Amino acid sequence: MSHGRTLIVITGPTASGKTAAAIAVAQALHCDIINADSRQIFRSIPICTAAPTAAEQALVRHHFVEFKDLDQYYSAAQFESDVMSLLPSMWQQGDYAVMCGGSMMYIDAVCHGIDQIPDITPETRQALLDDLDTRGLDSLLAELHQLDPEYYERVDRCNTRRVVHALEVCRQTGQTYSSLRTGKAKPRDFDIIKVVLDMDRETLFGRINRRVDAMMEQGLEAEARSVEHLRGLNSLNTVGMKEMFAHFDGLMDLDTAVARIKKNTRVYAKKQLTWLARDPNCVHLPADDAATGILEMLAR
Repeated sequence: MSHGRTLIVITGPTASGKTAAAIAVAQALHCDIINADSRQIFRSIPICTAAPTAAEQALVRHHFVEFKDLDQYYSAAQFESDVMSLLPSMWQQGDYAVMCGGSMMYIDAVCHGIDQIPDITPETRQALLDDLDTRGLDSLLAELHQLDPEYYERVDRCNTRRVVHALEVCRQTGQTYSSLRTGKAKPRDFDIIKVVLDMDRETLFGRINRRVDAMMEQGLEAEARSVEHLRGLNSLNTVGMKEMFAHFDGLMDLDTAVARIKKNTRVYAKKQLTWLARDPNCVHLPADDAATGILEMLAR
């Protein structure tokens, strides 16, 4: 059913050209862009997160870019709520809105809705962070296996944030996290077109490697040093920062750290591609001409 309003989601693996495509589409449709990148929401690390530059944001208004401090908590559920609150004002401007990013949980939260998980108290959250710091991730995984074996089998066990959040829910509610996840899609009063930018692996990996080199030239090392004193924050538990911190600790030289950033970014891109391959609602378009393809779809 057509609702007369359309959210155009532009997604794909990191470094595939999502920002440029989103800007081109938004300019043509005279609408804003909703940022759906869970790291670009934070201030102070724009180089590491490849956040839209000031020049790019001057071309089209971007929402949810660098609007949280590094020590502020934010989640996919909060993102869903914020976007759903924003969209009515965007529909007053026109029938289109563009959402751009590669954080699949954030995109799914808006497209399908997210289960209403109880808010976590600051005390519960701090206790888990303290346990993570003192006991380590393996210990928390063992606890999750005991409290919620079903979710333990499904979760990405290298994703510290998801492991911690599941345990927060288990401890606070006394219920399993998996039992609170219904997976039922919420109705939306707008249409959704989800576009994935496609390119071959060799080209994508080359773009990733060149972007990391560009980040180093732009000052990634200095950016990491400026926030090193906050390194325990979850917002800094991300590719680019982790490798720089390891270099500062003397665990690897700079060249090795840069090579590791490239490798870990490629691994992240593969995970994004795996996630997107499971989504039957995606339209795949060649990355080098995606904006034209999207506009042609809308004109039909």
